Amino acid sequence: MKARIKWVEGRTFVGQSGSGHNVVLGTAFGPEGSTPGPSPMELVLIGTGGCSAFDVVHILEKGRQPVEDCIVELSAERADQDPRVFTRIHMHFVVKGRGLAESKVERAIALSIEKYCSASAMLARTATITHDFEVVDTSVASPD
Repeated sequence: MKARIKWVEGRTFVGQSGSGHNVVLGTAFGPEGSTPGPSPMELVLIGTGGCSAFDVVHILEKGRQPVEDCIVELSAERADQDPRVFTRIHMHFVVKGRGLAESKVERAIALSIEKYCSASAMLARTATITHDFEVVDTSVASPD
């Protein structure tokens, strides 16, 4: 796997993946304080959520569960001193589908976090990772 980061100006950089995808990243800089894109640590957190969401959807599809949507909301805390590693990460999964088996969703999430997700495996060396989930049955009409 390869990546390339190019400085644009101030605290703005463009990252390019080995597969050719670009992402602008940076932090607030100067009097205007604008943020051109997510910070590198935000990208780490986003990558962790993406890694786990990918696993969960894949496991559920493989188990023939009627998954329609998977959202992972993450919150994290970082160390006060450098290096400001993540010390706590909480992942809240919202998985939607028609008649999903809650036990299978729970198992898919546990397998992702504990076995398959490379990102959470790395971050677990410095952070306590917790999770919870909710299953939304889309076959049940929601009240308006």
